[in-house]
Amino acid sequence: MRTIATVLWAAVLATVLSSVCHAEKESGGLLAKIQWTRGPDKGKLEKWAAIEVPEGFIFAQGDDTRLLMTAMGNICSGNEVGFLAPTSMAWFVVFEFDKVGYIKDDEKASLDADKMLESIKKGTEQSNEIRRKHGAPGLTIIGWDLKPTYNDKTHNLEWCIRARDDKGELVVNHNTRILGRSGVMKATLVCGPDALPEVMPQYVDRLGAFGFNSGEKYAEYRRGDKIAKYGLSALVVGGATAVAAQTGVLKSLWKFIVIGAIAVGAFFKRLFGGKSKE
Repeated sequence: MRTIATVLWAAVLATVLSSVCHAEKESGGLLAKIQWTRGPDKGKLEKWAAIEVPEGFIFAQGDDTRLLMTAMGNICSGNEVGFLAPTSMAWFVVFEFDKVGYIKDDEKASLDADKMLESIKKGTEQSNEIRRKHGAPGLTIIGWDLKPTYNDKTHNLEWCIRARDDKGELVVNHNTRILGRSGVMKATLVCGPDALPEVMPQYVDRLGAFGFNSGEKYAEYRRGDKIAKYGLSALVVGGATAVAAQTGVLKSLWKFIVIGAIAVGAFFKRLFGGKSKE
């Protein structure tokens, strides 16, 4: 069972730019292959959902999202279905769909934020050795910026974790999980920690233009549909990885924690600025 989703390493801009340039050299122009959808338009998140792309925003589908993640030096989950960003590239959202089945929300009134945070801290400590071996800084979890919160009208589960890396850089990771009939759409927001308060209203507005396709909405569950083997709490602390841990497949809950905040605007502007026809 795969234990790694999209891993967005917290790093200084120079390190990320170096990775992108290396990927460009190795691929013969990998980033030039991206097929952008420019707003106003609609972005298709494969057969599962769609999101409105307003003017001033760009969107890439699943295959191109994986190209982007590879160019940044990230490990892809294989579940990527879309990438949305303003044309300034000051921040972006990566969408992944995990076809785990219908996740019951019967834990919505009993989410234990303290217990979940303790699991995340322990998992992060265990993963730091692996991170450092791969050239990424270790992370120390500071706490919640936003405790896990579930909206039973939109069926969105949100949380935000704050951490600090070995170099003293602040890292924030804002996650949204949108429950559907066949699984869960993961939306991971990436932006600089200082920009988060300004970006959040725009991010929330964009998610308001997200919708599952007909037949895939949470409310369209039918008896006999596949039921996920975990609930809301496990979705926060590892999802399928948590199931693997519970069944003895893994010795520990976490191998990696999906956490990151990279100031990506500058290098994307250099790569894409002035190329509106691409």
